[in-house]
Amino acid sequence: MIRNNEKRKETILGIFLLLLLLAVMTFIDAKLPSYHIAIKVIKKASVYALVAVSMNLLNGFTGLFSLGQAGFMLLGAYTYAVLSIPVGKRAGVYQYFDGGWIQFSIPEFFSEHLGETFGLNMGIIIALLLGGLVAAFFAYLIGLPVLRLKSDYLAIATLGFAEILRAFFQWKKLGPLTNGSNLLKSYPDFGSATGYIVLIGIFIALIVLLVNSTYGRAFKAIRDDEIAAEAMGINLAKHKRMAFIISSFFAGIGGGMLAMYMGTLQALSFKSTMTYEILLVVVMGGIGSITGSVITSFLYIASMEWLLRGLDSGTFLGINAPGLFKNGFRMAVVSLIIMVVVLFFSKGIMGDREFSVKGLIRLFGGKKAKENAGGDGNV
Repeated sequence: MIRNNEKRKETILGIFLLLLLLAVMTFIDAKLPSYHIAIKVIKKASVYALVAVSMNLLNGFTGLFSLGQAGFMLLGAYTYAVLSIPVGKRAGVYQYFDGGWIQFSIPEFFSEHLGETFGLNMGIIIALLLGGLVAAFFAYLIGLPVLRLKSDYLAIATLGFAEILRAFFQWKKLGPLTNGSNLLKSYPDFGSATGYIVLIGIFIALIVLLVNSTYGRAFKAIRDDEIAAEAMGINLAKHKRMAFIISSFFAGIGGGMLAMYMGTLQALSFKSTMTYEILLVVVMGGIGSITGSVITSFLYIASMEWLLRGLDSGTFLGINAPGLFKNGFRMAVVSLIIMVVVLFFSKGIMGDREFSVKGLIRLFGGKKAKENAGGDGNV
């Protein structure tokens, strides 16, 4: 029990150390505008980290292969946007649907009663949580039939649900709510990356606590051997449904924060490709490693949106070669990197291990420090 508590504290501390470093970079952004691109990367990578961790909770810790993450993100994103657009701007946003059905704004309501800054941020958070709850509600409904399936059949069913949902949200009859195939815009944002980092850090910490709780141990038991878990008295249907709903809840919140990052929202953005990207992050980081998902999210987004961006424009690392570096070359390089990681890190960058203070002592400390740190299976 003591060892589990130590691992829990160290994992949470490790994640917050990483997020604290990113918060420092956010502070730098206020002083140096040239860091604008880096801050955009941090925002998007933070969102992907939360969604990847939520997917890892389901796929890595419970052993349920689901591909419906983009659908639950879409639910959270639309819930956040619809409930957050200021009343005065709804006529312009829903210009083809007579201003839409919803005629109130949660952030605007809280701004009027609790002050502009605090009320706005509080309203944004509540709208995000409502997005998570909507995603969780639909996860409960879809989970009743599909969680009876296993392995590839479950993946196909959840993928189909996400695709149907995306088409449904573009249906013209639902336009007064979703704006059909038109863009949703004008909803508020945190502005700097600090809000993203702090909020996502809290959510990831909650998932860490869940994984290390009795429920988390039940999830892992189901993943390792369903028959043995059931023999030990674990209710398989209840715990599978719980993991599915909780994972979808955080995916919905991640979808709402992704909508904030993008600035405009359209159902077409939430294709199955988005789910595959998140699955890629989970596998490369290590199935069953929360810190692996967090670290790989930042590495992947930084590579795609910043470090390798020049490969599509003809310039990279100061080399101007438009004949060699052209549109699409970035994806070829990313694919090559993925192949190398898969070949040399078959279990991902972190495997099933977690970042910990003791692991850093063993890695960088002397012989005596390593002996004092002991072995706990973490990095």
